[in-house]
Amino acid sequence: MYAVIDMGGKQYRVEKGDVIFVERLRAEENSSFSFNNVVALVDGSKSVFGAPFVKGASVSCNVLKNGKGKKIRVFKYKPKKNYSRRQGHRRFYSKVEIVEIKTA
Repeated sequence: MYAVIDMGGKQYRVEKGDVIFVERLRAEENSSFSFNNVVALVDGSKSVFGAPFVKGASVSCNVLKNGKGKKIRVFKYKPKKNYSRRQGHRRFYSKVEIVEIKTA
């Protein structure tokens, strides 16, 4: 059985026991969190798709870690104009482990 959840403008295919990195959640480390935006549920040959979300379905997870990703360098350059600009940022993330997929 797996589910497709919508989080932070992205969709993730998750199964029980999966560990995924998502946009930072407003939850402390070692706490539980529930995703209610379930787009699809698939259990063998039985599939349920939401419009836009499946009613009553949720995915429970444990927040393992909150942190920052690798630094991304942004470099702008215009030739012959003596213009260059270097910038960088690190995106926040949460590492979560999927505990349970609840159906409606």
